[in-house]
Amino acid sequence: ANWMWPAKNQGENARLYRAVEAVSKFATDLGVNIPTGKDSLSMTQKYPGGKVVYAPGTVIISAVGEVSDIKNTVSPVIKTKEGTHIIYIDFSSTPFALGGSSFAQTQNKIGTTAPDVSDSRYFAKAFNTVQSLIEKGKILAGHDISAGGLITTLLEMNFSNCNYGMNLNMDVFEEADFIKLMFSENPGVIIQVEDVKKVVDALISNHLNFHVLGIVINECSLNLHHQNKTYNLDIKNYRRVWFEQSYQLDIRQSGESHAYKRFHNFDKQDLYYFFKNDFSGKRVDFDIRLDKDYGRKAKAAIIREKGVNGDREMAYALYLAGFDVKDVHMTDLISGRENLEDVQFIVFVGGFSNSDVLGSAKGWAGAFLYNEKAKNALDNFYQRTDTLSLGVCNGCQLMTELELIYPEHPEHPKMVENDSGKFESGFVNVNINENNSVMLKSLSGSRLGAWVAHGEGKFSFPCYSDKYDIVMHYSFDEYPGNPNGSDWGAAAICSNNGRHLGMMPHLERAFLPWQWPYYPDDRKEDEMTPWLEAFVNARKWVEQNS
Repeated sequence: ANWMWPAKNQGENARLYRAVEAVSKFATDLGVNIPTGKDSLSMTQKYPGGKVVYAPGTVIISAVGEVSDIKNTVSPVIKTKEGTHIIYIDFSSTPFALGGSSFAQTQNKIGTTAPDVSDSRYFAKAFNTVQSLIEKGKILAGHDISAGGLITTLLEMNFSNCNYGMNLNMDVFEEADFIKLMFSENPGVIIQVEDVKKVVDALISNHLNFHVLGIVINECSLNLHHQNKTYNLDIKNYRRVWFEQSYQLDIRQSGESHAYKRFHNFDKQDLYYFFKNDFSGKRVDFDIRLDKDYGRKAKAAIIREKGVNGDREMAYALYLAGFDVKDVHMTDLISGRENLEDVQFIVFVGGFSNSDVLGSAKGWAGAFLYNEKAKNALDNFYQRTDTLSLGVCNGCQLMTELELIYPEHPEHPKMVENDSGKFESGFVNVNINENNSVMLKSLSGSRLGAWVAHGEGKFSFPCYSDKYDIVMHYSFDEYPGNPNGSDWGAAAICSNNGRHLGMMPHLERAFLPWQWPYYPDDRKEDEMTPWLEAFVNARKWVEQNS
């Protein structure tokens, strides 16, 4: 908890005491512990002339909780099931109030009465009931009511699925003040359900206050009926209004050009996938090796430098694919403790080697170029014909810096600063082209999702595209679908013999379905994503060529 209060002013210590007492009782009733944090109790600013400004008393509590099943979570986006029901569940048990709300602040007011929770035990029961419904698979989608009130919750649930909407009867609340009903921030949740009878029975049996508001419709409109009036809200229009503030802030970060591109394209660059027909998503079909005693013949090495952070997930992906995985730090290569002679596959992992203070991977490259033992180990590895290599993100930047992918070229691709001029982090669509890559050839024709996180991720090519094997490109030419402005939308390049691959998207952070922020609803039983196939392909190639 972080307490901020203008203590030692008249009446403030008493207010602080009452606040601490209330929070303590609420936490005790819920059976949770609130760790202590930083306290700022001198939040008073004095100006010449005697003017004094008191900061509003505030406590911020950061909460964490155990997730029993990471595959059974509820997202705040309505599912495309027409006729399913929308239910409001009250967590507050108090009248609607606008005090302290976002709406009040837009009117330059604070208000006099704030929302409250009158019964902490009721609050806990409501929460536990919702958790039980989630465990039983009875909730399709859900969203809490918080900043912005009920209207904001309803709109946000529709923004990411603009092909559908809601038809809701707000008279069930028996609240005459429509503004108060829409904008008060009383604790509660909105859920979308299919089996409305069983859900309603569960809510009734637990004595919860709730209302069945209406249904999901196959129309991009939020229709609210209240006291003989109907408000038809165009969801696409309100989504643009909602995004406008982000656009204005983005102008200050990315400049007018890229801020406009993001604002112009955010609802035009749909995230969708194409998996090959023979992809089952089942572990058994990937030949996954979970047994520690399995004789792992193919040996891979994670090459890391101080500052990288993608080594753990990369090691796990390699292990699942059947590799015997070795951890190799640059100090091992520099000292001669490691020479890579018993390794067939090396992976330069992502992160921020040397904190990027010399530029992306520049310092890492120098550690190879200016240390004889490390350089010899690397040169000898690439002279062999039984080896593969992969560089992801910072590792890709290293491979281009060391000119490892096209050593025969007089000029080499470079990684330069993103066109936006800022660090880009997000989940993007990528298309895998027809290619000769050992790792990605079997995935040709796929359209997948992957994480990007880089500041210098733009491929800059000195020659025409036919001089390179661009095995993967971003699915959209324009920003933000192309997050860095790479020439020809390039996301990955491969050596002419297909053995050495450099890519900016993080395939090692997307080989499990739960690692994707959006995964198709009809593939909930998948145990792996297509990305793991790339690692299995590498292992099979090594076994065949050793």
